[in-house]
Amino acid sequence: MRILKTLFDKNRQWSENVKKSDPGFFEALAKQQNPEYLWIGCSDSRVPANQIIDLQPGEIFVHRNIANVVVHTDLNCLSVIQYAVEVLKVKHIIVCGHYGCGGIMAAMEDHDHGLIDNWLRNIRDVYRFHEQRLQALPGDRERFDALCELNVVEQVNNICQTTIVQGAWRAGQELAVHGWIYNLSDGILKDLDVCITNLDELSATQR
Repeated sequence: MRILKTLFDKNRQWSENVKKSDPGFFEALAKQQNPEYLWIGCSDSRVPANQIIDLQPGEIFVHRNIANVVVHTDLNCLSVIQYAVEVLKVKHIIVCGHYGCGGIMAAMEDHDHGLIDNWLRNIRDVYRFHEQRLQALPGDRERFDALCELNVVEQVNNICQTTIVQGAWRAGQELAVHGWIYNLSDGILKDLDVCITNLDELSATQR
């Protein structure tokens, strides 16, 4: 209980510090949120969205799960995307993975992990799609890093295949879907050069 009390103490101190530096911050924040960005990232505690891109509360809408996966049967993730696109009218959806991802590593291991293996199946499918390319790499570390990147690219494609995003594009809504990856060792983001902004940029099989 002492640990939890410490968290409440930290919260009060944080609140006081914010009010000193910006007296109207919480009053303005409570009225509405108007973010331009939806961040879909990993649950890893070392990858906090706001801090990485130095944005304040209210400036980015966030969904996180193990290995930043977008599955078409995941109503939680789809509901977040729908709310962000249709209600908040975000202009950018960012899928952000990270090197050293435990979910990616577990998906590459050849032993049972229990319940989570059902979730990791999605990442193993990514490996299967790109197996020839991955097997051509010289070592496990290179394959691990490459799969972290390829998983992001596949999740960008999964987002673009949702009826939510395609419906927004058909309605003429400004919306771009980006794929990024974060390096834990230096705190730097890398753009994976995947950015889809309309239906014309998708292949016929993705529509």
